[in-house]
Amino acid sequence: MILRRCLCTQSGRRSQWPVKQVTTSNFSEALDEIEGYILDSDFVAVSMQTTGTHAATWQKLLSIDTPETAYLKAKRAAERFQVLQFAVCPFSIKGSKLIAYPYNFHLFPRDELNVGMPAYSFSCQASYLTSMAREGFDFNACIHNGISYLSRSQESVARHNGSVSSSMKISCFPYSVADNLFKERTKNRVKSWINACKDSSKSTGDALLISLRKIVSGDEVFGSRPSLIIDIYSERQVMLALEALKGFKEVVALQVPAKGTGMQTIHVIFTSSEEDKKLLEKELQAREQEERRRVRGFSEVIKLISKSQKPVVAHNILYDFAFIHSKFISSLSATLDEFKASVGSVFSCILDTCSLMEEVGPFDKMNNTQAATAYLDGRFYSPVEMDIPERWIENISSQGHNVLRLSQFFAKLCSILKIHQEAMQGVSSSSSPLHRHMNRFTVSSKGLVEEDGRDTNSMISVDKLVFLWGFRPGSSVQSLKALICESNTGLCPEDLDVKMVDNTCAVAVFKIGDLPTPRDELKNMNFSGLKSAGYNMYRRACENTLWKRDLADCLEGESINEKAEIFSSNKLQPQQVVHWNNADIINLDEL
Repeated sequence: MILRRCLCTQSGRRSQWPVKQVTTSNFSEALDEIEGYILDSDFVAVSMQTTGTHAATWQKLLSIDTPETAYLKAKRAAERFQVLQFAVCPFSIKGSKLIAYPYNFHLFPRDELNVGMPAYSFSCQASYLTSMAREGFDFNACIHNGISYLSRSQESVARHNGSVSSSMKISCFPYSVADNLFKERTKNRVKSWINACKDSSKSTGDALLISLRKIVSGDEVFGSRPSLIIDIYSERQVMLALEALKGFKEVVALQVPAKGTGMQTIHVIFTSSEEDKKLLEKELQAREQEERRRVRGFSEVIKLISKSQKPVVAHNILYDFAFIHSKFISSLSATLDEFKASVGSVFSCILDTCSLMEEVGPFDKMNNTQAATAYLDGRFYSPVEMDIPERWIENISSQGHNVLRLSQFFAKLCSILKIHQEAMQGVSSSSSPLHRHMNRFTVSSKGLVEEDGRDTNSMISVDKLVFLWGFRPGSSVQSLKALICESNTGLCPEDLDVKMVDNTCAVAVFKIGDLPTPRDELKNMNFSGLKSAGYNMYRRACENTLWKRDLADCLEGESINEKAEIFSSNKLQPQQVVHWNNADIINLDEL
């Protein structure tokens, strides 16, 4: 019997694992905590709950997808759907003990700055929302108290538009006559105001005169310190004003962004001494840091993970990091290679448990860590003792547990594969067993082994795949096979395999290597409404921004737009292959 420990005590109930729930009310505190845990841990596991991944059956990741088409599907999902929960768990493995610090961040794309970011709208998949509701997800709390965020690119846009305060750098440029006049006026005004602040006699006398003098001079109070407001009408005037203030050692300049249609201003704050000036600069720095945290929101957590350079553990990293990149970094690239390069510039080491699973056994139908862990427990003895700080006891919740299951599953895989602690701490070293699993954005589509030991998976060139549509509703695989063989006398049912992609489209694969190409075999197939297309057209359907519910409609649209021959393979690369496996494809005969 394998014993598991929760809260430093033995417990067999995984539902008792505590996960710290984070909303806007405790986000700042959690951010300070998790930074230390990330730096002290060996790995960081991430898991998320999204509002969906696909709007139709064919839009799922299928065994007929190459890495390029799989990325296009992940890209579309990340751009359409939203992340509502993001669980982060810094952890270390010490022998059979897993020391974990799990946090579950509740997110919502609230427009904090009234600039239409991070999102105007997002899509939802009914089955995902139903599953979240069954697990006790509080949608009201998510909408009202969820943490917002801005991606790096969105933050840059907000700063450029003046919605976020920023420290301006003084740059040298040639001055015009108008520039020199603006600088001199600013210097004279600030000089007179500083003299007034130093003149103690100005603080005595009639209260009405003092108030009028403040109105005329634009005098304000910043905390307990006198302040002068300078209105700014352009970014060039910001530079000129900061240049004019360089000669005044008694003041500190603070740029305040415009609100709505108003103008931006520079607050000139008077300090009584050098110590007071240093104290004020510290206060302003802390205030700017807090403002940045508020604006960036959850993106600050992503920044901490990136900065730590710790290995990030995830399950199916293609989809997860498509969401992470789209929401918290920048818009997604058009191609897989550009995407991998962009992700690699932010996260130096990403480990996919799907890649590690390939060394242990076939896991195709186990698309979640819970099922995969059960598979391991039934075949291997790999005890993992969960150790979570006792102060997490008040945070017992049904939300965010998948990140702990993922951490435990990774620890089990390392135990089974004999990956010791020294190898875990040096993942980037080429001698580490984990090194070959780094940043593998590959599509894993291997099938399960049959009871007789036969592997149902095989490598098939995309040139041998043919998409069929236009058949009568309810047509079976056998009837489609028979129709293909009737129209091609050189074929028999054993020479090809046919699977349903959705209710409107099927895919056929030619299994005999010395048969003519599908282009030659299916020249006469377009009859009685039945239509066919090669893989190139399927890829173009995935590249198209207008996806329809039925794959047949997408292929039909592409065939209308196609000017060259329907089976033109100029863009196809000979080495492109897919794993032929029907695990993710609907078979109408079984409905």
